[in-house]
Amino acid sequence: MNMKHKISLIMPCHNEGGEIYRNLHETVKTMNELREYNIDYEIILVDDGSTDNTLKEAKLVKSNKIRLVSYKPNKGKGYAIKYGFQYAKGDLVTFVDSDLEIHPKQLLRFASYIYEQNADIVIGSKSHPDSIVSYPLKRKILSKAYHVFVNILFGLHVGDTQSGLKLMRYTCAEKIIPKVVVKRYAFDLELLVVAKKLGFKIKEAPIEVRFNFNKKGIGFKSVWPIFQDTLGIAYRKYILQYYDRKGELPKVKKSFFGLFSW
Repeated sequence: MNMKHKISLIMPCHNEGGEIYRNLHETVKTMNELREYNIDYEIILVDDGSTDNTLKEAKLVKSNKIRLVSYKPNKGKGYAIKYGFQYAKGDLVTFVDSDLEIHPKQLLRFASYIYEQNADIVIGSKSHPDSIVSYPLKRKILSKAYHVFVNILFGLHVGDTQSGLKLMRYTCAEKIIPKVVVKRYAFDLELLVVAKKLGFKIKEAPIEVRFNFNKKGIGFKSVWPIFQDTLGIAYRKYILQYYDRKGELPKVKKSFFGLFSW
């Protein structure tokens, strides 16, 4: 990559007070190392209604590359990413989970996919043959079942919709993100459904996942909300044909017993 590029790194976080200082500091260090490859950056940390000391701890990391934004109450990862995107100034946009389960050092590979393979969006895929993943069995089962379900429902033909690392051109993000309605877990899925509908080229890249076995993740109790959001996406795509329209979805009351609400 001979041209200089700037990555806007959007990092949503909620009640990460015990880890956010270390992880944010690590992200700054990693992104500084990428500058030798002609990649500049900015970090937009979105405090998604934390009730602990997350914001206080984040402010301890001193860097003019960090922008801290916050709101109350907690609204979910999808909302946080949409909120943070309004501050993005880079020609590339990425979303990184604040727990660094997927380390941002992998963004260099993602950026090379963008330009060398002429991709619009690069998504990390745990199912890629070159990925290094260590997951608990329960999460593997849930992930595999969901993957089969959404590929049948939407025909995305990707191996992983939910990984926490994605990189896209800003020019694509500004067309996709305003159409994303989901505020929580299925945000990643809806983003890809919209991207496919708009004709953008999606490429999958291998990732290394450092799963935190001490941290509570998505379990069986989260299945219903994810399923509900997924059906909502299907409702907007096939019934409302919302993704064919211009502009954002108007606010309406819940329908079908709340299954397709937003």
